[in-house]
Amino acid sequence: MKLATFNINGIKARIEALPAWLAETAPDLVCLQEIKSVDEAFPREVFEALGYQVETHGQKGFNGVAILSKLPLSDLRRGLPGDDGDSQARWIEAVVDAGDKTGRPVRVCGLYLPNGNPAPGPKYDYKLAWMARMEVRVRDLLAAEDSFVCLGDFNVIPQAADAAKPEAWRTDALFLPESRAALRRMVNLGLTDAVRVRQPGPGVYTFWDYQAGAWERNNGIRIDHVMLSPQIADRLEAVGIDKAVRGGEKPSDHVPVWVRIAA
Repeated sequence: MKLATFNINGIKARIEALPAWLAETAPDLVCLQEIKSVDEAFPREVFEALGYQVETHGQKGFNGVAILSKLPLSDLRRGLPGDDGDSQARWIEAVVDAGDKTGRPVRVCGLYLPNGNPAPGPKYDYKLAWMARMEVRVRDLLAAEDSFVCLGDFNVIPQAADAAKPEAWRTDALFLPESRAALRRMVNLGLTDAVRVRQPGPGVYTFWDYQAGAWERNNGIRIDHVMLSPQIADRLEAVGIDKAVRGGEKPSDHVPVWVRIAA
């Protein structure tokens, strides 16, 4: 089973390139971030024509997440537990009827973690509070011994090696010690950072800013992650970052990250 995550930075801007990438790479399931569309305006028919079931958790003009799946989905959940009153669409979760070696299905959690800038400030407080709620959800899934994957735009640079110029990010919410510590606490519960397991060296990035020639200079950062529960980590077969997508016409500033796990 091939799972992917892709922050598309607006479905309208990517409506031509995204179907082409799907047709070329054929993932079984994709979690999208920043669809920037309400549910009823999302062009689901484009992706249904490619064989995908489409589930969205949208928001007008901002944020928004979606799951495109060629495999049956059940137990769909929109929003994190504790999100009551939170209007920002950042979490979507579903059970994929693919089954692991024990016959249990795989739960997929697609997320778009808050950016948090400027920091300090209310936006950064919101980021840390959101991460705390995500940690609670991960703890619950681990306690239930679920086979699950958390994948999406985490908006956190885990280590200095995950940035071409880490010194430029020292005061940014993506790289502040509190952000990295919050992610590390969650990973230390027993999750596996799929990319780092297979590509441990420096120079591995998933985002290049539109400004200052970041793409041309390979001035990137790694903020799009795939985190695996212990049951899934044992079955990891391959990991990839489709870097070439960033060099396409009218690209997102992010690129797809994918994993393949044994059936």
